[in-house]
Amino acid sequence: MRTTTPQLAISRVFDAPRKLVYRAFTDPEHLAAWWGPIGNSLPRDEIEFDVRPGGFQRWTEVNASDPGLRVHVHVDLTDVVDGELIDGIMRVSGRLQEGVEPFETRLRIEFHDEADGRTRLAIRQWLPEHLARPSEEGWRQAFTKLDADLLNVQLIPER
Repeated sequence: MRTTTPQLAISRVFDAPRKLVYRAFTDPEHLAAWWGPIGNSLPRDEIEFDVRPGGFQRWTEVNASDPGLRVHVHVDLTDVVDGELIDGIMRVSGRLQEGVEPFETRLRIEFHDEADGRTRLAIRQWLPEHLARPSEEGWRQAFTKLDADLLNVQLIPER
């Protein structure tokens, strides 16, 4: 895994405060509402988080069209700054789509304040090159779901 140049760099502004966008990535209830391509789901009982430096995030993503396709994601968190940064090594395994082997990637997500209470998300991911394009499409679809989740996020009590 190369760590000098990310194969994927995404910048996206959300119409929600930074605290809520950060929470969407660090609260299992919120992640289950938006992670993954449209139609895929995350069984809530297969999500475990210990969000801190040296902690982890684990979940399983179930494919919408073939529930037998179950992607296991495990992120070892190397750097976490509350409300500002999530950085770690993501390992993807399980029964993956044809042609995709288990892989490892570094994932860095930065949360920045923007004008009018909005948040700019900066994502960098050091992927195997052949996975950069499908991953970018996966992020795009997930962000469509995240936009909808952020409209309702105030309804879920903070822990």
